[in-house]
Order: sequence, then structure tokens, then C-alpha cells
Amino acid sequence: MTIDQFNFAGKKAIVRVDFNVPLNEEGKITDDTRIRGALPTLKKVLADGGALIIMSHMGKPKGKVNAKFSLSQIVDAVAEKLGAPVQFAPDCAKAAEAAAALKAGEVLLLENLRFYPEEEGKPVGIDKEDPAYEEAKKAMKTSQKEFSKTLASYADCYINDAFGTAHRKHASTAVIADYFDADHKMLGYLMEKEVQAVDNILKDIKRPFTAIMGGSKVSTKIGIIENLMDKVDNLILCGGMTYTFAKAQGGEIGQSIVEMDKLDLALDIIEQAKAKGVNLVLGTDCVAGDDFKNDCNTQVCPANAIPAGWEGLDAGPETQKAFAAAIDGAKTILWNGPAGVFEFDNFTAGSRAIAEAIAKATAEGAFSLIGGGDSVACINKFGMADQVSYISTGGGALLEAIEGKVLPGVAAIKGE
Repeated sequence: MTIDQFNFAGKKAIVRVDFNVPLNEEGKITDDTRIRGALPTLKKVLADGGALIIMSHMGKPKGKVNAKFSLSQIVDAVAEKLGAPVQFAPDCAKAAEAAAALKAGEVLLLENLRFYPEEEGKPVGIDKEDPAYEEAKKAMKTSQKEFSKTLASYADCYINDAFGTAHRKHASTAVIADYFDADHKMLGYLMEKEVQAVDNILKDIKRPFTAIMGGSKVSTKIGIIENLMDKVDNLILCGGMTYTFAKAQGGEIGQSIVEMDKLDLALDIIEQAKAKGVNLVLGTDCVAGDDFKNDCNTQVCPANAIPAGWEGLDAGPETQKAFAAAIDGAKTILWNGPAGVFEFDNFTAGSRAIAEAIAKATAEGAFSLIGGGDSVACINKFGMADQVSYISTGGGALLEAIEGKVLPGVAAIKGE
């Protein structure tokens, strides 16, 4: 069932959203992107004449009530964006009465799901090494089902619109779906768009396909790199992992970040790319600094000949040209991870060169997907969000999808 096919008139819909928004010291929202992302789905239920029960997590309260992570802090903001009053249930597992009383057009926001350990389904207060852990895990699975059943009992249908947690088999993202038949569970608009964007990257590839993988560590991206190696024409590896590759090939990298236990892996990736005919683009020069701060002294030097006491903090001018050349003319583009310490204004040039090349290729007809928190922060910092095809809201979920893994939150709806 799709959300467009379903008529919510006279029905209560329980919707899993991702309202894990950043708050300042006063409990005010500093970035409401995730709330805005869920609005089309929430408004569809209300426009049809349905009642709305919204559930989400916030932060990592680890199965305990913690006022710092209470969703009561965002009730007014949600009501303002939704254009409707929002009631609040201070205990997500004891909201049956409030849910039953909901009339068409009314909205109820449940308290943070993660105040209950059953949401994540992990035993609390017991170490994995403890002999009793396995028994505790089994008991928790039973409790998780009961918790999911309780949440499901509030509504006639279930919508999952939280792509950011789709890679987790939690009570509200996957297990709850077992209590609704195929005609009464569906993906929300945001989830549908995310799944379609991943399909465009992995299944409906227009060539050439260029992927840009940045970030500090090879180890966190290896699964994605290996999965992409069979799909891409050009693979740019940038950011901190540049220096692991430079070191692996015998270079001098000064104080640059490096994974000494991944040097063989780096050489293996270089060989894999050769064997598969993938154009692997690595940094040849860098902007190095004599300290890890914005106003340090800088010099441009080869990425494999960085002086002692200096560290690579951004891609150099020659590398920026090579990146742009590998993106130019691409028809499918994936960007995950910056090319340098973009948080420092003096080290944004490498990431900006990537963003500008992607924008140019997109204007020429490419499909470009930007995913992962830092890449999204980059594109927003540069004010170029409207010049790419799609910006993903899910960091871990997107990466696991690109790695080729089945996402529990999607499988629970689609029956995969």
C-alpha cells in the first residue's frame, strides 16, 4: 500500500517520524529540517480527515526518562509547522486513552520512545560478557513485541517516515509493522523519496557514475567502497583517508591523520580499482597546516611529502582540478564526506570544488545524491542545496543502503 492510495478519512494513523532535532541550551530547535521533511506525510493524513499520532525518539537516553530529551520541548514548533494544535502524551506506552479520544483532524505527539529500553530492544544494565546477557536479550525481545503491540493498538494504520532510523530494527521502526496487514502499513513521502534516490544510485545507473567518498577513516567506509567498486566509473577518495593511502604507498605525511592498521587495505583498494577498470582519484597535493585550527600557518605540498609537524587539512589546487574533472560529465553522482576540515573556513576549498562540480553536472542533467551529515552540512554551508538533485536525511541508513544492506524499516513495510 502506498500513502497516496490510502484514504485516511475517519482513521487514526500512527506515524514514525525522525524528530531527533538539535536543541540549544534553552531547549529551542536550532535546525528544523527533519520536522519540515515530515510535513507532507503528516498533512496528507489530516487533509484526508484522519487523526494523527506522531512518535519519535530524541537523543540517546538509553532506556531511561531524561528531561533533556523530552519531546515536550518541540510541541509548539511542531504545531506551528503543522498548522494544527498538538496534544502531548507524557508516556508513550500509556497513551491509549488519549489516542482513543482523538477526533478527525486532531494530533497527538507521544513522548520519546527511547525512554523505554524496549524501543531499541537492548537489555539495560547488563554487560554483553555477562553469562546472563543472552537470557536478558531473549526477555527483552518478548518485551519489545509487547511494547510494539501497545503502540500499534493506538491506531488503524502505520506509516514509517523516519529514514534516519530505517537501518534499525527497533519497536517503532520495524517490529510494530507486524501488527498491521499489508493494506494498513506504508512508507511516508520522505521514506519513498529516500528509497527512490538510493534506487537511482544503485539500480538505475546512468553513466558515467562518479562517487565521492570523504571522511577521516577508510575503515568506516570500506563496505561502501567495496560495494561501489562494482558500480562506479570514477571513485574519488578524499578527506582524512587521503593520508592513509599516501602512507601505504610509502609517502611522508607528517602529523596527518592515518590508520596504520589499514595500510594493506588501502593498497588492496588501489589494486581492486585497477582490476575492475575503475578510475580511482586520490589526492596528489594538499593544504597542510602547522596546527589543527582555522588560523594556523599553511602551505601547499604534495600529499605524500608533508613536512614533519604539519598535517593535511584540505585538498590542494591540483587535487581540486582532478576531482572536478572526474565529476565533469557524470550522469550519476553520489557524495558522502568532505574533502577537508570544512568546519574551518580556511579549509573549505576542496569541498567547495566538489560541490561546484556537482552543481554544474546536475545543471547538465546528472542525478546527484548528497548523503551523510557532513556532506549535507557542506552543501548547506555553501548555500548550494537547491543545485543538487537530492539531499538525504539519513546518515547511517543511507550508508547501509548503499552498502547493499536491507533496511529493516523498509523491509517491514515492503515485506522484503
